[in-house]
Amino acid sequence: MNWQGKRVTVAGMGVSGLPAARALHGLGAVVTVVNESDDERSRTEAAQLTPLGVTVRLGDGATLPEGTELVVTAPGWRPDKPLFRAAAEAGVPVWGDVELAWRLRRPGAAPWLAVTGTNGKTTTVRMLASILRAAGLRTEAVGNIGVSLLDAVLGDQEYDVLAVELSSYQLHWAPSLRMHSAAVLNLAPDHLDWHGSMEAYAADKGRVYEGNSVACVYNVADPATEELVRAADVEEGCRAIGFTLGAPGPSQLGVVDGILVDRAFVANRQKQAQELAEVTDIGRPAEDVPGPRTVAPHNIANALAAAALARAYGVPPTAVRDGLRDFRADPHRIEQVARIADVTYVDDSKATNTHATEASLAAYDPIVWIAGGLAKGASFDDLVIGSAKRLRGVVLIGAERALIAEALARHAPEVPVVDLDRTDTGAMSAAVREAARLARPGDTVLLAPACASMDMFANYNKRGEAFADAVRELAAESC
Repeated sequence: MNWQGKRVTVAGMGVSGLPAARALHGLGAVVTVVNESDDERSRTEAAQLTPLGVTVRLGDGATLPEGTELVVTAPGWRPDKPLFRAAAEAGVPVWGDVELAWRLRRPGAAPWLAVTGTNGKTTTVRMLASILRAAGLRTEAVGNIGVSLLDAVLGDQEYDVLAVELSSYQLHWAPSLRMHSAAVLNLAPDHLDWHGSMEAYAADKGRVYEGNSVACVYNVADPATEELVRAADVEEGCRAIGFTLGAPGPSQLGVVDGILVDRAFVANRQKQAQELAEVTDIGRPAEDVPGPRTVAPHNIANALAAAALARAYGVPPTAVRDGLRDFRADPHRIEQVARIADVTYVDDSKATNTHATEASLAAYDPIVWIAGGLAKGASFDDLVIGSAKRLRGVVLIGAERALIAEALARHAPEVPVVDLDRTDTGAMSAAVREAARLARPGDTVLLAPACASMDMFANYNKRGEAFADAVRELAAESC
């Protein structure tokens, strides 16, 4: 595409809009940025663009600038925004920043191995990047994680292959992506307020399979992911590859006697299997760390999905093992903070929906559960029904905690509940103290909110940090 003089409107700033505006301006486009907010942060970001000659309109995200030929949007902007309605009426296409990056790739650019799903995306992509590096490949974890995709495709660094995390938002605005291979890890209700329905949410996730050339990786335990593979229009020869926590069948990866096994990328899938790694290789700590190792089931599943994508790219078995050993989990993802009076305190602030929280609750017993925040349209009945027997008590915080309280009253009325009528950041300290009061020796106090954090904190990282600070304060008082 000849970008010289092309009039492009960028919707939103932040981590997506700023790189998009800079890249388009550098290509010769006439760029106008529209942003709904007109706060201090927005003005600071605008000050980075205006010296370049980029027009910035703050406090006006609804009006389509005259002469616009293309809209490039930040992924969080909902499809029902007036700006997009105006673009549709004017026949103006709308791309996301991921679509823009895909279109701007240079000839011979590195292929993409993509991961999406309701939960586990970041962990799986980091595992995948670690495996690819162990194979000696030049790679990076990019997309909804780590390095910006625009920076990756336009920068001077050369890559052999990219490990790409994609959210449902990003996939919605990326109609022409075509992956080497891709995985949908799981599907559960999430962001329904944005997508409008579970069907629309699943359809956007399924876009990651469209046009795949080598492999579509799905979760055997989640039939909805396999249905997305069946519905996808892929290149001839592209294969469906399943992963399972049980013994794998042909064209699957799975687990046998604590060993990760590949029956997909072997010469004879009916009769052969290739050992890849031991379960205990996943995020193996230094040799001097004492005690037995346990790996949560959902992380085993993540490792299998990462291994499947790596094997689809031709990575040898030893690289899978070495990459999984080198992998280290992100903060705030089932992270043990402290042990006080024989009670373990675990930070899983990244569990921002019911599906992630279900996996977190399944890893411990008994539990004092700290939960609440912004529900994003979710229901909590199934979560409570499945976890009620594990709960010693519950402490609720956040704007929409009443939804969890009502589910607990319906399905676990015998479980003690402390309802903190607070949404200030200091509520976390009170929540930890209430949880400590409910806990008994041998219990786990688990922050797994099942909700987004923005009612109280800037993001889930800040929420997790507040939890850790409160636990450390409690530990200091106990000394």
